[in-house]
Amino acid sequence: MEWLIGNGAWRVFSGWAQHVLAIEPVSLGKILNTLLVFSVFFLLKRLVRREVLLHIDAASMRYRVSKVVSLLLSIILVLTLGKVWFAGLHLAAYFGVLSAGLAIALKDPLVNIAGWFFVMIRRPFVIGDRIQIGSQSGDVVDIRLFNFTLLEVGNWVHADQSTGRIVHMPNGQVFNEPVANYTEGFEYIWNEMPVVVTFESDYQRAHELLTEIVERHASGEDEVASQVESMADSYKVSYHYLTPIVWLEVADIGVKLTLRYLCKVRQRRSTADRLWRDVLAAFSAETNIDFAYPTWRFFDHHKEGKEAVAQHTKRV
Repeated sequence: MEWLIGNGAWRVFSGWAQHVLAIEPVSLGKILNTLLVFSVFFLLKRLVRREVLLHIDAASMRYRVSKVVSLLLSIILVLTLGKVWFAGLHLAAYFGVLSAGLAIALKDPLVNIAGWFFVMIRRPFVIGDRIQIGSQSGDVVDIRLFNFTLLEVGNWVHADQSTGRIVHMPNGQVFNEPVANYTEGFEYIWNEMPVVVTFESDYQRAHELLTEIVERHASGEDEVASQVESMADSYKVSYHYLTPIVWLEVADIGVKLTLRYLCKVRQRRSTADRLWRDVLAAFSAETNIDFAYPTWRFFDHHKEGKEAVAQHTKRV
């Protein structure tokens, strides 16, 4: 700092600071140099960004260039401040302290870079895969050094269809959140569609109709089996049954028949649409099958109960 204000003025000023503020001349010089470095940094940052961004029209490109310029100037700032405060340290010690400081200051970018290496090497997903990471689902449309990009599906849109929103996820999320891949090695998922009929309906006939419908719309078993066999080379996964099935259980409003079948990930809604059309057509042709839905009903035990129980009640 002596070179800036002169030796005589520096001795007077440093003597006053030592006497009044109890700051040693060496420490005072480092503090003043630090203030000078920060002033030059902010001035240089404004000038460089203004000159560079002046010739760039695209908003997205201006944003990226601005971030790169800020990062480079920040690195120069850290190196300069390290030189000011640790000038007397051995070179190895200096770089050790500098590395520790950078690791703390740039923790998130470094984690994102490590996440990028993990994604590129381990490949939990690639561009085109449909994934869910944490609570966010979407199709991977881009992978970059610091983040990957999803075309969002789900959220307020039903049946895993696109919302049209682009979601940028930091690469470091692969270390913090579970990653579910819908399409890696196997293009099919198990989907279930519940159908509820009344207790008075012929549920056995409904079961037969639903079985015929779901088998008619199910994916080809040979193609599915081939993909399962290929996936078994990388993962210990085995499906003993690939054919669709209709499960039966009693619900509070009727008999629930659940269609369980394999369909391609991106055809879940269209498959359900075709199934429902056939179910509605089949049930409309049956006089003894009715859909169940929440409703109030009064039950006359003597008129509607089982005959034997009703007669026994009358005798009593």
